[in-house]
Amino acid sequence: MRMIKKETNWRNGLDETPCYVTVSGEPASKANQRRAVLIHGTPRFIKSEKALSYSNNLVKQLSIRENLLEGDLCIAIKIYYKTRRPDLDESLVLDLLQNIIYTNDRQIKRKYIEHGLDKNNPRTIIVCGPIEMSDDVIAKLRELCEIEDQKSQS
Repeated sequence: MRMIKKETNWRNGLDETPCYVTVSGEPASKANQRRAVLIHGTPRFIKSEKALSYSNNLVKQLSIRENLLEGDLCIAIKIYYKTRRPDLDESLVLDLLQNIIYTNDRQIKRKYIEHGLDKNNPRTIIVCGPIEMSDDVIAKLRELCEIEDQKSQS
């Protein structure tokens, strides 16, 4: 049996408020998340290869938050894509964070989303907290992005 090693550095900000995590890889956009297949002659829609791969990747990288965030939430996300081609689309990320950071993505009442480019290291930086902490959530995302940008320049 092969064990999946979860990196401890992924958990560093997971249990803080606001919580923050970085997920490596490039998410699929909502428009390209599903594909039609025939199962026993019946058409079904299943996740695309890219969406499935990203879903598995995220689950391997993140632990479940000790206490899921409750109530109305604010989320700030910066998605670094390999190219300018993909649409900025956080919907797959929001769905996958259910039961990891919060119970249901319907709790998200405020979103701040940014597009970034990094052909060598596509990733998603996520910060989430109570809606009353919206300014802190966005400030934390900017702080983390600044640190990431400094790392990539050195």
